[in-house]
Amino acid sequence: MGPQVQKDMERRTYCVYNQTRECFLCLGVVPADNTFARLKGLIGKLKLKLDEGLWVVPSQGVHTLGVLFPLDLIYLDENHKVIHVIEHFPRFRIAPFRIQATSVLELPTHTIYTSQTQPGDQLIICAAEEIESRLNQAHLPMLESQAQ
Repeated sequence: MGPQVQKDMERRTYCVYNQTRECFLCLGVVPADNTFARLKGLIGKLKLKLDEGLWVVPSQGVHTLGVLFPLDLIYLDENHKVIHVIEHFPRFRIAPFRIQATSVLELPTHTIYTSQTQPGDQLIICAAEEIESRLNQAHLPMLESQAQ
């Protein structure tokens, strides 16, 4: 992989919106969608800012070995439905393995608490420029059913 491709991947960020609770979880999630990015994870970062996160894809579990701060973990299925949450997961630990998970969000502590995210919630994960159309698309079926 050339340096330009690596730079493009590093710049790519996503918004995470909890459609069920109608709130944003994070506006700056970076995907860890290749072997190197998944292995590196958040190792080397001194802290995670409030609007930063890592989306580990594919993943059925993560670790915080070498990570210097606790995290909130949100396990997702292939449709971005929440299947498991862990608040304030400690550093230097191996998180539980969830066979149903296809990805895991690593977010700043208190994200789960402040958003009240829980298993069964539906998340929307997309680029910032797509969020408005994705939200309109997600709410359209609800509006149609209310009109009937």
